[in-house]
Amino acid sequence: MVRSGDGFCPAPLTMFLARVIGQVVATKKDEAMKGRKLLLLRPLLVDEASPGEFRPGVNTVVAVDTLGAGLDELVLFCQGSSARQAAGMKTLPVDAVVTGIVDTVDVLNRKIYPAKK
Repeated sequence: MVRSGDGFCPAPLTMFLARVIGQVVATKKDEAMKGRKLLLLRPLLVDEASPGEFRPGVNTVVAVDTLGAGLDELVLFCQGSSARQAAGMKTLPVDAVVTGIVDTVDVLNRKIYPAKK
């Protein structure tokens, strides 16, 4: 299940899972980006050797967040032209957008991520 606000990726666009590992603050930026919250994301992959677990990706991604995700939360994000198709992003110079805050993830009928309570 995914909580979603105004931001979403219309089907059939690709979405990725990531953990929020930080925030990015840029006091000088493109005028269109003023007031936009930027998060630092670490993509997550389902581990092939142990499908009941995630393994971190090797890269980090800076993404615009309009949903209010917090540190250590699991989120969905889109990249590239898909990111600009999310609501309110069409004219912004963005390459990644948080499109959902994840509540649970089930893999092979096993819950591998429950939301924090």
